[in-house]
Amino acid sequence: MKRLRTAALTAVALTAATLTAVPAAVAPPAVAVPAAVARGAASRPAAATDWSTAVVDSTMARYTPATIGGWSYPVGLYLYGQYLTYRRTHDPRYLTYIKNYVDRFVKSDGSIDQSFNSLDSMQAGRLLVVLHHETGQDRYRKAAKTIRDRLNTYPRTSDGGFWHADTSSRAHQLWADGTYMVNPFLVEYGKEFGDSAYTDDEAAKQLYVYGSHLQVANGLLKHAYDESKTASWADPGTGLAPEHWCRAVGWYSMAIVNVLDAIPADQTRRPQLLSIFRKLAAGLEKYQDPATGRWFQVMDKGDRSDDWTETSCSSMFTYALSRGVQQGYLDPHYAAVARRGYQGVLAKLSVGSDGRTNLADISVGTNVGDYAYYVARDRATNDFHGLGAFLIMNEQLRGD
Repeated sequence: MKRLRTAALTAVALTAATLTAVPAAVAPPAVAVPAAVARGAASRPAAATDWSTAVVDSTMARYTPATIGGWSYPVGLYLYGQYLTYRRTHDPRYLTYIKNYVDRFVKSDGSIDQSFNSLDSMQAGRLLVVLHHETGQDRYRKAAKTIRDRLNTYPRTSDGGFWHADTSSRAHQLWADGTYMVNPFLVEYGKEFGDSAYTDDEAAKQLYVYGSHLQVANGLLKHAYDESKTASWADPGTGLAPEHWCRAVGWYSMAIVNVLDAIPADQTRRPQLLSIFRKLAAGLEKYQDPATGRWFQVMDKGDRSDDWTETSCSSMFTYALSRGVQQGYLDPHYAAVARRGYQGVLAKLSVGSDGRTNLADISVGTNVGDYAYYVARDRATNDFHGLGAFLIMNEQLRGD
């Protein structure tokens, strides 16, 4: 990443006032792609189709920065994926759109009207770091520091894990989701603002604490853990939630890769994190659906007729496995697992009569529950959880 030149910054500023809907990229008809993948064909989609720009252009056509939603982790995830697409394409519309969204919340003096009393509320903070890096404007540093400073007083379990939220209904609880909500932000904040001595250590500690509680013998992670063992879903003996919900495990998978990428080679917890990741990768390989290459909503119960393969987690696992091989964290054979996952996710793409790209079978936002709760969740199209995860995955694998 290179800081934008002054001229580019001026262009961004001039176009930042009001963003109109951007015409969607009209990709070649995608109907044949899912059919081919479903038959197990080894063929790839047409090389000319840039699915990242197709998804971004379609989403920008559906929403302006003012209508895409409030300050939230699903929108933050999606826009981070859009940023990765910007980094490759250098299309200034993509960065301008992100800036216009963030500027709804960050004032010129760097103040941001958010309490940051949950880990979920911190995820979009990655965009603050991104915009400081790209524009150099100090207000984004100040806003990001609000999150960093909140962690000084944020509640923790007895072994130092951040609670999922600072509320009575989430007290003492570690949700696998939360690892992605704060730790990628932390290590990126540390690199951008010279605070890595703290942020790298904290992020590595969080991944270890969460992993030590949530990972079980099959390599997968349970959705959540309650230190107090009083939550309705908590096992009275272990404090663990009953199921392996796929997106919770997906969040952890991406977070551990991001943190391993950031921390030094001699960081004391690195061997522990690599051990957790390698056990997790083995579990992912075991529970990948051989028919589709995707993963099930409840990961270890794909033999049940009402379980279904979910697109956002499949993107997350595909990304994590591919990046893990690329970085030498995982055995090279996992690249083939990732390729099967990639083809499986591409099978969920289609292009509508309006020329816009659609991504199907994405679980809506989900609390901790039992099997019946998870499999009954709505299967949305173009939900931001799925769009963001898709972009992160596609930018990793599109040239594979």
